[in-house]
Amino acid sequence: MSNQKLFNVAVVGATGAVGEQIIRLLEERNFPIKELKLLSSARSAGAKIAFKGQEITVQEAGPDSFEGIDIALFSAGGDVSKALAPHAVKAGTICIDNTSAYRMDADTPLVVPEVNVDKINEHKGIIANPNCSTIQMVAALKPLYDRYGISRIIVSTYQAVSGAGAKAINEMLRQSKDVLAGNDANPDILPVGSLPVKHQIAFNAIPQIDKFLDNGFTNEEMKMILETKKIMDDESIEVTATCVRIPVVYGHSESVYVELKEDFDVEEVKTLLANAPGIVLVDNPAEQQYPLATDAAGKLETFVGRVRRDLSNPKALNMWIVSDNLLKGAAWNAVQIAEYIAIEQ
Repeated sequence: MSNQKLFNVAVVGATGAVGEQIIRLLEERNFPIKELKLLSSARSAGAKIAFKGQEITVQEAGPDSFEGIDIALFSAGGDVSKALAPHAVKAGTICIDNTSAYRMDADTPLVVPEVNVDKINEHKGIIANPNCSTIQMVAALKPLYDRYGISRIIVSTYQAVSGAGAKAINEMLRQSKDVLAGNDANPDILPVGSLPVKHQIAFNAIPQIDKFLDNGFTNEEMKMILETKKIMDDESIEVTATCVRIPVVYGHSESVYVELKEDFDVEEVKTLLANAPGIVLVDNPAEQQYPLATDAAGKLETFVGRVRRDLSNPKALNMWIVSDNLLKGAAWNAVQIAEYIAIEQ
């Protein structure tokens, strides 16, 4: 990416788990940066973060933080994005938002570069990054949608605790030690920090991610349902989801049943997946080779395996999809969008 103009870049939520990954990726990818501005809450301001051999002091994010900033990557929570992104847009900044604040906004493109990169050019200052569990699913289903069409998706997720933040990781590790020692788990964070009832995550599976809605689905499940339709630009796709938190640190896993509109050959499906951008096919049952969260952790790609025709519906497939929720599910998807913007300019 040399011989390009350089960009003034801001990272909002620089000290958080996703923010840290964004900063690392910007350095590793040698993103064309003139100046990097790191922003956070007042609590984290003053911290120093290394970038390309220098230490950058984190500043408190505010409405006036974006003067002269070309691209801002937000991952500090929806309330922060709603409060600050409009100020950034007024200052001429292109915002890439990792929160749910603008995902379903009609004027905001919801982008997974492998699926709908062309939508980036339709932005009015803000581009939304989808939910982590949605990103990996639509990236894997896009080549099948293009070739056969999709009528229905049923997905069950097995989501890592890192999706709920560093405190959730620490809670799982602490509980694991406590339970093994014969002590009580004493949960105080999961499934949802702001709700009164808490459940043990160590050696358990919690069928709740985010709050329940009146329809019986959780916010996380509705994000997958609504975002999939928007990203695919197809309201006719029937989608249902059950999202579950499991005691894994990094990497969301998904069991996906997908009904296609046309007949298919399983080997052709595997070839399509193997050749799709950002997808790695790991599918050799004879050798017990299939995607694992432990293998996907730290990787940028989405891994797909267990591809097989459904036994009751000849037009349906079952597959297993795994990706690092902090990388392709968040930081890497955002940096990919930023790279596209940089190339286009």
